[in-house]
Amino acid sequence: MQAGLQNSANQSKVARHMLRIRMQRIGRINMPAYRIVVLERARSAKSGKFVEKLGSYNPRTKERTLDTERTKYWISKGAQATGTMHNMLVSAGVISGKKVNVLPRKSPPVTEAPAAATSATPAPAATPAA
Repeated sequence: MQAGLQNSANQSKVARHMLRIRMQRIGRINMPAYRIVVLERARSAKSGKFVEKLGSYNPRTKERTLDTERTKYWISKGAQATGTMHNMLVSAGVISGKKVNVLPRKSPPVTEAPAAATSATPAPAATPAA
């Protein structure tokens, strides 16, 4: 019971602007595990200072724990999920919607054909002076 009171007291002190729901990497080298946390957007996830821990994710075993009530609460308060977390929340059924593409956009290859076509038009030949 005291932890609940302490948690609500901490929430009133937090400036609730630009909050993100994201994963914070923990674990050893080559053994990743992630905390699912709410933190200010300007703060680095590596600093370890987060507003609230919502769950955890182990990519090796695909084990995921998530406090859905608290996640919905923070989303209602304006926290935005990162792309990966948005997809995870959609697949868990916490939020509805379509998954987003989190991979970088592939830039189309630059073709030289249009540039060569404009420079391929011959310039009028200069007449030699006699």
